[in-house]
Amino acid sequence: MRRAVIAFTAFLGGLIFLLASGTPAAWAEDESLRGTLQYQGRPVDGVKISVTSEDGQPIGEATTAADGTWEIPVPGPGTYQVTIDQSTLPPDLELRLKDRATLTLEVSEGQQRTALFALVQKGQAGDTGGGGRQAAAEPSMWEQAAQLAFEGLNLGLIIALAAMGLSLIFGTTGLTNFAHGELLTLGALIAYFFNGTVGLHLIPAAIIAVILGGALGYAQDRFFWGKLRKRGTSLIAMMIISIGMALFLRNLFLFLFGGEGAPYADYNAQQGIQIGPVSATPKNLWAMAIEIIVLVIVALALLKTRTGKAARAVADNPALAASSGINVDRVIRIIWTVGGAVAALAGIMLGLSQNLNYQMGFHLLLLIFAGVTLGGLGTAFGALVGSLVVGLFIQVSTLWVPTEMKNVGALLVLILVMLFRPQGILGRRERIG
Repeated sequence: MRRAVIAFTAFLGGLIFLLASGTPAAWAEDESLRGTLQYQGRPVDGVKISVTSEDGQPIGEATTAADGTWEIPVPGPGTYQVTIDQSTLPPDLELRLKDRATLTLEVSEGQQRTALFALVQKGQAGDTGGGGRQAAAEPSMWEQAAQLAFEGLNLGLIIALAAMGLSLIFGTTGLTNFAHGELLTLGALIAYFFNGTVGLHLIPAAIIAVILGGALGYAQDRFFWGKLRKRGTSLIAMMIISIGMALFLRNLFLFLFGGEGAPYADYNAQQGIQIGPVSATPKNLWAMAIEIIVLVIVALALLKTRTGKAARAVADNPALAASSGINVDRVIRIIWTVGGAVAALAGIMLGLSQNLNYQMGFHLLLLIFAGVTLGGLGTAFGALVGSLVVGLFIQVSTLWVPTEMKNVGALLVLILVMLFRPQGILGRRERIG
């Protein structure tokens, strides 16, 4: 019991330390301009926003993410002009007030000032006085809930891809890998390199990124984690090492990629498809289909193949599996390879729904741990179920809580699960002593 308490305390301490030790720029209350572009409560993505100084000097630009959000840091307090590029709006939408495409806003010290652009259907725009504008019907609560549930399912599938790899690695090695979020970022940035720099289409760039993600996952265990296991390094020490690796990789990404976000060259601005009360872009529908297919393939491989059965045997009892003739090291390396490839795919899918940045995997790490913990540590199918619940919960919760606070629900999930069902939804109780 004492050993279990020490391990759990170290886990929570490591999580708190990692979340508190991000690059200071990520947490500092610097000045910025931000906003959320929506139409009838539904986000509008792929729209370009630019900011200039009062005398017209360019400051920065951004593209609205899948949830309609955007943010542009500014160098300090002052007066700035925010301009929306109307040519990037969906074909069926326009500004409600066409003479308000540029807003002049004053930013105070430490302030994150919000800029709002109202949208209406084509042909319903009016002038500053409001003449000729028709009132747009507000969506009902049930329509908003359906839209948020769809977005939560999309987010949950991305979390599930990452959480399944993390859970399998924990199940076979006992390692709580705090650098797993950086595997997502790495996959997304590799795809961006081949897509935005080399000039490949995103689909072959994504395939290359997934292959390289799997290769890097194999190399991690072959040349690093495997060496530590053979030396008898404790799991707590390895967990602390993973925290250091996460910090190193995150700052390496910052050095190589820069601090500004950027979208992929393909599939940026797409018109939404209305499916009942839900509005979805084609890229999101395709991404969800790919995510489901990959999750089904991994699940079938675990259930039907010899390697999958060996992986489950190693997760249940490594010593017994080794005595039965299973090559435990080989199985663990296959799991690391699959985990790295699936994490890279999750990062690419996340990059389709938002701008890429060097902290994208780190920001998803809490949700990944929440999904794994809720489903049951070490169980691949538990990670899938837990991730879907977490994704749905945090998105639908925005009906009642501010969007900025939705991830707090993930912490609430962690606390409640640890209090009332520490083994998770699909986890098994273990007898101690």
